Amino acid sequence: MAHYPLDHHLRQPYRFLAGAAGLYLTLFGVLGVAMTWGEPFLHRGSDWVLGLRTNPATAWLSTLVGLAVLAAVLLGGNVHHRVNVVLGWALIAYAMVLLAFLQTEANVLNVSMVNVIVLTLIGLVVLTAGLYGKVGDRG
Repeated sequence: MAHYPLDHHLRQPYRFLAGAAGLYLTLFGVLGVAMTWGEPFLHRGSDWVLGLRTNPATAWLSTLVGLAVLAAVLLGGNVHHRVNVVLGWALIAYAMVLLAFLQTEANVLNVSMVNVIVLTLIGLVVLTAGLYGKVGDRG
């Protein structure tokens, strides 16, 4: 069983950073949806938003993940801890899968190496916030 620090004194700054990461993902997704509106879902064009390549599939996925991170941050407590640990690992794994398909025809999400780097960093921020976000019993 893993040991997570309870009531860590840097819990709130980490939560703020996770919120910023979720906000970036949501903003990227919403702007990506707006920019790629009307294009095929798995379009492989040259659309860039906030420094990252995108298509409608990537934009919608980023919007949903960003909203999930923001919801967890707003709920706080152990919900924030559990959700962000899972989403942090999921984002890192997602980035590694994208890296594996980067130079192939399987790159249906139209990502570049910059996307992989940014997703890895965001995943690490969200994971770290989750690891230090556990709250103990108050009673």
